[in-house]
Amino acid sequence: MNVLIFPGQGSQKVGMAKAMVEAWPWAAELAARTDRILGRPLSTVCFEGPESALKETTTTQPAIFFTAALLVEALRRQQFLFGAAAGHSLGEYAALYAAGVASYDDLLRLVDERARAMETACPSGTGAMAAVMMLSREALEAVCQEASALGVCVVANENCPGQLVISGARAAVARAGELATQKGAKRVIPLEVSGPFHSPLMGPARDRLAAMLETIPFADARVPVYTNVDGRPTTAAADLKRKLLDQLTGSVRWETSVHQMWKDGFRTFIELGASKVVGPLVKKTVAEATIAYAGDPATVQALVAPAATVSA
Repeated sequence: MNVLIFPGQGSQKVGMAKAMVEAWPWAAELAARTDRILGRPLSTVCFEGPESALKETTTTQPAIFFTAALLVEALRRQQFLFGAAAGHSLGEYAALYAAGVASYDDLLRLVDERARAMETACPSGTGAMAAVMMLSREALEAVCQEASALGVCVVANENCPGQLVISGARAAVARAGELATQKGAKRVIPLEVSGPFHSPLMGPARDRLAAMLETIPFADARVPVYTNVDGRPTTAAADLKRKLLDQLTGSVRWETSVHQMWKDGFRTFIELGASKVVGPLVKKTVAEATIAYAGDPATVQALVAPAATVSA
C-alpha cells in the first residue's frame, strides 16, 4: 500500500514549484490565488528567491505547503491511489490536505498564522535547537532533565534511529549538548532556526493557533493521517485539530510514525515536496521500505505512469 509523506521546514529551495506552475495552467491559477490570499507575492519568492527570504519562517512555511498542495492536486488529477498520509512537523498540514480534512484556502491561512505565531512566540535569541546523533532517547531525555536547571530543554524531534533533536532555552540546549557528548553522542549540531520549535516555549503560538482553528471547519479524514504527537493513525476531525495544536509544543515522533505505518501494512512511502528529506529518514528507520519521490512534473509523471500526462 502507498502512503504519502511530506517534509517540513528545511525542505525549501529556490525554484520550488516553478516547473509545475509553468507546465500546468491550473497550477498557475493556484499560485495566483495563493498570492491573493496571503497579500504578498509568495510564488515569486518560491521561484526566484533570494534564498535568505525563502528561509524566513513566515515565508518558508506557506511556501512548503503551497508546493506540497500542487503535488497533491497533480496526483488527484491522475486519480492516484494512496491509503494514508503523514507529514513531518509542518508537513502534517499537507497530509491533512491530502486526506481531504480542510480546504486549501483554509489550511494556507492556518499555516500562515502558524508561521507568524512561531516566529514571535519566543524573544529572538533566547531559544535554540540542536541535532544529537547516536544517543538513545532515554539517555537524551535524562540529559535534558539535567540541563533543565538552566531553562526549558526537551526532545523535540525523533527523526530516525540515531537522530534526535532537542529544543528549548538557549543556555539549557547548549548545556544539554555538552552533557550529550559526555554521555557518548557522536555529534551535536546546532540548528539554524528562528526559535525553540516543538517545545513548551511555543505555548503562545499554540494559543494563537487554537483561536484560529476554532474558525476553520475540519472534516473526518478520507484516509488515516499518522500524527506527529503519537504516531497513531487518526481520522476524526476533532482529534486531528487537537493533535495539530499539541504538535506545536510536543515532540515530533517521526520514527514512531514510520514503524506504525510499516506495522499497518504500508510498504511504499512517497515523498511529495521540493527536496528529498523524509524519504531518507524512512529508509534509515525501515530498510525494507520502498521510497518514491515527486517534486516536479517529470517526477509526477514517472510516479503515476511512464506514459501519463497530468491533465491541464
